[in-house]
This record gives sequence, structure tokens and C-alpha cells, in this order.
Amino acid sequence: MSCSGFTCSKNCLCAINLLYVMVSMLMIGIAAWGKWFGLVSSFQVVGGIIGVGVFLFFVALAGLIGAIKHHQVLLFFYMIILFLVFVVQFSVSSACLAINKEQQNHLLEVGWNNSRSTQRDVEKSLDCCGFSHVDVNETCAAACFSHTKCDTCAAKIQEHAGEVLRFVGGIGLFFSFTEILGVWLTYRYRNQKDPRANPSAFL
Repeated sequence: MSCSGFTCSKNCLCAINLLYVMVSMLMIGIAAWGKWFGLVSSFQVVGGIIGVGVFLFFVALAGLIGAIKHHQVLLFFYMIILFLVFVVQFSVSSACLAINKEQQNHLLEVGWNNSRSTQRDVEKSLDCCGFSHVDVNETCAAACFSHTKCDTCAAKIQEHAGEVLRFVGGIGLFFSFTEILGVWLTYRYRNQKDPRANPSAFL
């Protein structure tokens, strides 16, 4: 059974935006929880996740209000923003799925060198020291540093980096298709007449 009616389009659009609201709240909550319990000490990482969550929340809120009120201008801007988000997310997800081992190692090393607080988080959580070699003259947050020989963090990260990239790429790809579905629903919904409105009114 096809969803071609005004009410069905409206309900589908509202459901998609409610899903985005929940995802955005989950992102903000997880980032705040990680910072509160000291799992992540890097402000850039936490701030970036919260920023993306807030952006997604406002985009979803605009889409929800536009769908409920059948507001033409709000739905138009929502459709444009959602399409741009789809392009970016689809590109990043495809890159995550297509990245090879050498590119993956290079990106990990660049990320490692960019933030000292991220290095401490990784060393503490994975119980490792240094990226490609352990320097005994430097401090290390890992428990193994004081009494036993530590492994390098590159070896431990690379064990799971490929799986994480495939998981993130797959989830991103899934949500990118829900975004293009939202764009199509918004485009069609904008051009439908509200059956409760004046039949002679032109949209």
C-alpha cells in the first residue's frame, strides 16, 4: 500500500523527524556522560559531538514544525539543509567503508598527534603507551607503564579500527538513505493540498 495521501505523508515526515530528535538527544547525552565520568577528557571531541547533536536537533525541530503546520517556507529550507547533510554524510560514510589499511594508519597517527588529551584517554582506556613506539622518558597514563612492559597504542587501535570504521560507515550510510527519503517526502508533502483547507485555495 503506497503512502500517497496528505495525512500519510505528514505522519511519515513527523516520524522521521522524531527519530532525528531522539538520535540528537542520544548524541548529546552520550557526549555529556563521557565527559562527566572522565571517559573522554578532550573538549574538542565532546564539543564536536554535542555541536553535531544540537545542529541535528534544530534541523529535526524545523522539519517537525514545518510538517505539523504545513509551512511552505520552513519545509523548503528544511529540504535544502537535509539534502546538504545527506551529501556530506553519504560522502563520509563511503570514505569510511572504502579506506585502506595505509590510509587508516595515516589518519590514526594524524589524530593521535593533534591532541594530547586524546592520547591520555586512549592510553588509559587501552592500557598502552605511545603510538608506534614506547618512550620511557615521557609520562604515560596507562597502568602498565609503572610496572610492566607496555604495548604500543597503534597495535591495539588497529585491531578494532577497521571494524569501527565499517560500523560507523554502515550506520552513516543507513541514516543517509533516511535523509534522502525525508527530502523526497518533504518535496511531495509541500505540493499536496490540505484536505481540511479551502478547496479553492492555491498552494
